[in-house]
Amino acid sequence: MKKAILFACCMMLIWAAQAQNRKYMANFSQFRQYYNPALTGADGSAVKSLYRNQWTGFKDAPKTILATAELDMDMLGHKKSGYFRGQGQRSEPPKFGAKHALGLTLLHDQFGPARELQVGLSYGSAIRISEALSLRWGTALTYTAHSLDGNSLTLEEENDPRFSNILGQQNRSGKGDINLGLTLTSENYYIGYAMKDATAGKLLSTGDDYLADFETRKQIVTAGYRADISKNIGFAINALFQHDGKEKALLEGQAKTIYNNMLWVGAGYRNDKAYHVSAGLQLDRFAVGYTYETSSQGSESINKATNEITLGYLLQRGKSDHQQKPTKIW
Repeated sequence: MKKAILFACCMMLIWAAQAQNRKYMANFSQFRQYYNPALTGADGSAVKSLYRNQWTGFKDAPKTILATAELDMDMLGHKKSGYFRGQGQRSEPPKFGAKHALGLTLLHDQFGPARELQVGLSYGSAIRISEALSLRWGTALTYTAHSLDGNSLTLEEENDPRFSNILGQQNRSGKGDINLGLTLTSENYYIGYAMKDATAGKLLSTGDDYLADFETRKQIVTAGYRADISKNIGFAINALFQHDGKEKALLEGQAKTIYNNMLWVGAGYRNDKAYHVSAGLQLDRFAVGYTYETSSQGSESINKATNEITLGYLLQRGKSDHQQKPTKIW
């Protein structure tokens, strides 16, 4: 039975690597920059990290580490109103103009003998188009390095032609690409579209070509809504839709109840794959969150739980923000 499970995992591993497997994150709303570069700096200047241990207790199960840094260029000497951070209160009248931010993303993903390391540099800009709305656009340059240890794979059919080019050797490949994004934002909602890997791996390619036939561009839609039910209680809902030419379209959502913009609890669903419950705490500049995820009945993955931990730190508020509440929780 264990051999059968291991074989199934290896097959999933190979095809997932070749199809540039989507990265699952239950708390995707906290890492909006990763999915859409237009949202770089939308929550101010901050550093964030995520550790995801999928199928806890299963040997060689997937593990993901994500770290992001966002720098609001306005904080380097320009007075801020807090408007673009969605904090509601403003210390000066709104002004029409652009806001600029830079971002860095580091991703490390491991699944058995497969490794992936991605580095991304993003730029985001916001232009206020009305008293209540802003239009954000952004782009990111990414480089992804893959490796697959063919010596660690054992197949039921030794001469399976699908894997003849990767067995018994160290496989390495790299690709550079560009991500594009556009988002409409207000104080209480956002909706955006992004195209990841816009050139489908044609911008830059290095190393072995065992992934060449599986490169594809990805279409991503993100949306969120935040409402205050009372003075101390808020509610937020976020959705993420992903589609490409290699995998089935994926929709997931998460709803949160928020107390005093400090403590939150939530629940979410990834269609035909998983349910999760989560909780988090935000104190001034520091935030921490935990998510417990379990596979749904329609999922073909191994029926073991997944744990996800997030940490965040707000680097600096604008000069006019010292009397305002922390960045709103999405």
